Amino acid sequence: MNNNAVECTLVISEYLCIMRKPFRYRYAVPSGAGWLILLLIMASQAFGQDTALIRLIQADEISYDKRANAQVQVLTGNIILEHDGVYLYCDTAYLNDVENRVEAMGDIHVESSDTIHLYGKHIWYDGNTKIGEIEREVVLIDNQTTLYTDFLIYNRNTQVTEYHQGGRIISQDNELLSETGYYYIREKTFAFSRDVILNDTDYTVRADTMRYATETEIAYFIGPTHIESDDFYIYCLTGWFDTRNDRSYLGKGSLIRTGDQILTADSIYYEQKSGLGRAYRNVTVTDTVQDIVLKGNYSLYSKEQRFSMMTDSALAIMADREDSLFMHADTLIAYFDSAQKAQDLYAYHKVKFYRTDIQGMCDSLYNNIADSVLTLYNDPVLWSDENQLTADSIRIWFRNKQIDRMQLHNTSLIISMDDSVRFNQIRGLNMMGYFVDNELNRIRVESNSETIYYVRDDDESLIGINKAVSGSMWIFVSDNTIERIVYIDRPTAILYPEKDIPEQEKMLRGFSWKADQRPLDKNGIFQ
Repeated sequence: MNNNAVECTLVISEYLCIMRKPFRYRYAVPSGAGWLILLLIMASQAFGQDTALIRLIQADEISYDKRANAQVQVLTGNIILEHDGVYLYCDTAYLNDVENRVEAMGDIHVESSDTIHLYGKHIWYDGNTKIGEIEREVVLIDNQTTLYTDFLIYNRNTQVTEYHQGGRIISQDNELLSETGYYYIREKTFAFSRDVILNDTDYTVRADTMRYATETEIAYFIGPTHIESDDFYIYCLTGWFDTRNDRSYLGKGSLIRTGDQILTADSIYYEQKSGLGRAYRNVTVTDTVQDIVLKGNYSLYSKEQRFSMMTDSALAIMADREDSLFMHADTLIAYFDSAQKAQDLYAYHKVKFYRTDIQGMCDSLYNNIADSVLTLYNDPVLWSDENQLTADSIRIWFRNKQIDRMQLHNTSLIISMDDSVRFNQIRGLNMMGYFVDNELNRIRVESNSETIYYVRDDDESLIGINKAVSGSMWIFVSDNTIERIVYIDRPTAILYPEKDIPEQEKMLRGFSWKADQRPLDKNGIFQ
C-alpha cells in the first residue's frame, strides 16, 4: 500500500469514528477528481456550512457506486437520518452530501415533532430548500387529524403541505375529501378546492373551496356550498360551519330548508341542534305547502318553539295564482305545527293588507291558516269594492282562497259613497256579510240597526234621504250597489228631502271616512 492509500484509509477511519455507527464498508479508493470530491464531502461534514446538512445517524450498511454517482452514499437497513430537527426513518436511501439531498424508499416515517408524523413509500428531500416530495400510501398525522393521499409536497420553510391528486382527511368524527388540498401546520388549518366533501354522522357538506381548522373543527366556505342532512338543507356562497357545535354562519346567497320551510337572506346564523336561526337583510321565509311567504330585513326562527318572526319592512304574502294577499306590519310571527307546516300568522302594529277584492288595516291581526280565518283587532277598517267596513273587530272566513263570509263585531258600520260629498251608511251592533264570487251579496245587521240611504230615480236625480231604525235588518247587494233593505223588528223609516236634514244628522254615530288610507295596490301597504 502506498502512502496516499494509507492516508486515505486513516481519513476514512476518522470519518467513520465521527459517525460512530457499526457498518460494513465497501469503497474503491478514488483518484484525481474523485479523491478531491471525497475530501470535500468529509470537510463539509466535519466543519459544517451555513445550511444544515442531512446527517446520517444510523444504517446497517453504507456503500458507494462510482459508476452511478460517486457523490451518493447507498444506505440500507434500519436507516435514521436527521435534518434540522426532523428525523427520517426508512429501509433504503441514497444520500448526496454534496447536494444535500436524499432519496428514500421502503417503509418511510418522517418525524417532524412530537405530534407530526409522515408516512409513505418513496420520498425525495432537499436539505437546502427543505422541501420534500413523498408518494404512495402517504399518511400525515398531526394530533387527532390524519391525511391520506398518494402524493404530498412538504415545505418545511413555510410549514405547508399540499396535494393535487386527491386526498382524504379524518378529524374527530369528520371525514373530508378533496381533489386539491393544503395543510398549514402552524395554523392547524386545511385549505381545499375542487370537489370538496365533508362527511359527518349527521350531515354532508359539498363545496367548491373550503378552509378547515382542525383545532376548532370549523369549516370556512368560499364558493357554492351545500350542507345536507335528514332534517335540513343549507346553501351559501360564503360562510362558516362549526362542526363541533353544529353552528353555521352563511353569507351571500344563503338558503336554509327545513321541512316545508325555505329561508333565504343576505346572511344567516343558524344553530342546527337547537334549530335557532337569525337572518339579516332581504330575508324571505317560504312555506311551500301553505303558499305563504314572509319577507323583511330581520328574522328570528326557532324550530323547537316552531315559530318564525319577521321585522323591518315585514311583508306577508298569501300566494294565490289568481289573487294573492299582501300584508305589512311592524312585526309578523308565523307558528308551525309538528310537521313544520304554517298554522297561525300574527301581525302586530300598523297592519295593512291588499288584495284585488279586499283591502284593510288595523293595529293587530290573527290569521288562522289551518281554518282559513282572518281576524282584525283594534280599530280595524276593511274596504270591499265601494264599501268601507269598521267595527271593534272583524273576522273573515275564506273558502278555496275566496272570501266566504265576514263578521263585524260591536259598533259595526258600513259606509259607501253616493257621490263625492254624500255617503250611504249602515250601523248596528253586529253584522254578518256573505260573499258570492268574492263580491258582497247580502248583509245581516243585528241589534240597534240604523241606515242612512240616498234614494235616486232612474236618471240619478236625488229623491231624498231615507233614515231608518229597526231591531235588525237584511241588506241585499247587487253589482256593489244596495238593491233593497228588509227591516225586521219594529222598523221605522222616513224619507226626508235633503234640505230638511241638518248636516250633522247626515252622519251616523262613529262615522269616519278613511279612503285616503286605503292601499290602492300592493305597494300602498307600506304607506
